[in-house]
Amino acid sequence: MGQLSNRTIAVLAESGFEESELTSPVQRLKEEGATVHIISSKPGKIQAMKGDHEWTITIDVDRTLAEVNADDYNGLVLPGGVLNPDSLRKNEDAIQFVKAFFEAGKPVAAICHGPQVLITAEVVQDRTLTSTKTIKIDLINAGAKWVDEEVVVDQGLVTSRSPADLPAFNDKIVEEFAEGVHEGQHA
Repeated sequence: MGQLSNRTIAVLAESGFEESELTSPVQRLKEEGATVHIISSKPGKIQAMKGDHEWTITIDVDRTLAEVNADDYNGLVLPGGVLNPDSLRKNEDAIQFVKAFFEAGKPVAAICHGPQVLITAEVVQDRTLTSTKTIKIDLINAGAKWVDEEVVVDQGLVTSRSPADLPAFNDKIVEEFAEGVHEGQHA
């Protein structure tokens, strides 16, 4: 039995997610005993990318946004990729789902371009986080304190910069999801 054997984790993604930023955390969470659901706007499959140009594997969607409630989950992972966060940001159901985790004080993890979704959800004000450098100014303009570190934890909010940071990111998400609700995590 792993540290997360009594935890159910949501992974919110659309086609265009960075392959390793979804598959690596999901594998680690499952190794730690978590139940993991891939959630998307539509049923079926979503397709991964490597970098900005190469479409790769498809992943089965376990639940659609219409079928889920943040109350059913202990934590949330937001993979990056250039296209994925942009699709999520346009979806009001996705934004409300993300906000609900913050309102409940539940841990949330976002990597690379994933924090773009947090900007739209308006949950980065006065929070310390990191991301890919291409969205640094967007996060600062949204009121975040941006730092250039492989993994940053701020009251249950875990962020990393790129696939190179996945080992540290995965270690921290296991730790934060095991801890559960964080009083400082807020919308």
